[in-house]
Amino acid sequence: MWRMKTESEVLSIEVKPGWKKGTKITFPGKGNQQWNQLPADLVFAIDERPHHMYRRDGKDLVTDVRLTPAEALGTVIVLPTLDGRELAVDVGGGQEEEAPMVCPGYELVVPMEGMPIAREPGRRGSLKIRFDVIFPDRLKRDACLQIKRILEADAA
Repeated sequence: MWRMKTESEVLSIEVKPGWKKGTKITFPGKGNQQWNQLPADLVFAIDERPHHMYRRDGKDLVTDVRLTPAEALGTVIVLPTLDGRELAVDVGGGQEEEAPMVCPGYELVVPMEGMPIAREPGRRGSLKIRFDVIFPDRLKRDACLQIKRILEADAA
């Protein structure tokens, strides 16, 4: 008489940095086995957990940063990286004579700070920082006039 027996085996999966959702890992012959059949393959598929700060866009990482109008004119933001570092990014202002204005929807691309590229060791995607400038609901009349004067003088 034929009897079934249960076997257990520990299999390890080393998930490499940069692997994408849907990447499959196959263990040939480690699945269920039935009478008069070879054991099936055991297949695992990689899934991604959402991150509180970053979204993946292929090999790139995307994050949203909110700034006040004063910060949009020049500040340094510090972002934690997925590998535990702190990345200081100079936003607006800069050292140039004319610096780009950070406006709502402005995107700053930082090369080599995105996801590792699994098949190209040492290479990474980019970090895309998208900015939202939060304007105040109200300003005092004097402040409005000063800002208007400055902006009009700069446009001339």
